[in-house]
Amino acid sequence: MKKKNIFREYIEAFAFAIIAALILRAFVIQAFRIPTGSMKDTLLIGDFLLVNKFVYGAKTPDRISFTDIKLPSFRFPAFKQPKRGDIIVFKYPKDEKLDYIKRCMALSGDTIEVRQGTVYLNHKSFEKIEFLKKEFDTEDNIYTNYYKVTNAEGTQYIIRRYDGINPSSRYFGPVVVPEGYLFMMGDNRDNSADSRSWGFMPKENIVGEALVIYWSWDKNKPIWKLFSKIRWERIFNIIR
Repeated sequence: MKKKNIFREYIEAFAFAIIAALILRAFVIQAFRIPTGSMKDTLLIGDFLLVNKFVYGAKTPDRISFTDIKLPSFRFPAFKQPKRGDIIVFKYPKDEKLDYIKRCMALSGDTIEVRQGTVYLNHKSFEKIEFLKKEFDTEDNIYTNYYKVTNAEGTQYIIRRYDGINPSSRYFGPVVVPEGYLFMMGDNRDNSADSRSWGFMPKENIVGEALVIYWSWDKNKPIWKLFSKIRWERIFNIIR
C-alpha cells in the first residue's frame, strides 16, 4: 500500500507540474524561436526568446491546437498598451496558426509613410538615423549598411539596408492606421514581410511583448563546434 501511495504522489506531482506549465504558457510566459532574418540584427535566426503574454492582457486560447476550429475566448485587462518601438509577437493576420514578430511602428489613428527608408508619422519625421558601418552579410549574400535609429519617443535600435539598391519597400503610404490595428515593420527593412506587404495587424492578434533572449546559436555552424556555435554574448540579453 505504501508503494502505491508513493507512486500516486509522483503521478500527482507530475500532473500538477504539467498543468502549471500549461497555465504559465497560456497566460504568463511563452518561449518563441526566431525562424527568419526579418528582425536582424536585433533578433537573429537561432535566437530563443521569452515572451511576456500578460503585459498587453493575456488571451484565453481561441482555437484547438493544429486545427482551424475556433473557440470562444476573451482577453484579460492589460497592464499597458502597445507603444511605438515595442517588439511584439502576434498571430499572422493571413494565417493565425503562425506567430510573427515585428516592431510596432504606428498606432491606431497614426498616418504613416516611408520615404527612402525613413519612417514619417503624422507628416513628420519620426526617427533620426545614424550610419554605423557596412559589412558583407553571408546569409543574404549582399553588402549591408547598418544604422542606429533613435525614434521620437527615445527608443534606440539598429536597422539594416542593402547597399547599392533602392527597393520599393523603402517607399510606402501615406496611410492611416485604422482603429483597433497596429502597423508593424521588421528591423531588416529591405528583407521583411510586414505591414507594408500584408496590411495592418489587429490588436486582437497580439500574443505578447518580446522580453529576453534565453538561448541563441548559429545554425550555420556544425554541431561538433558546439562551443562556437552557441552565441554566448546574446544569452540573457534584454530585447529592445
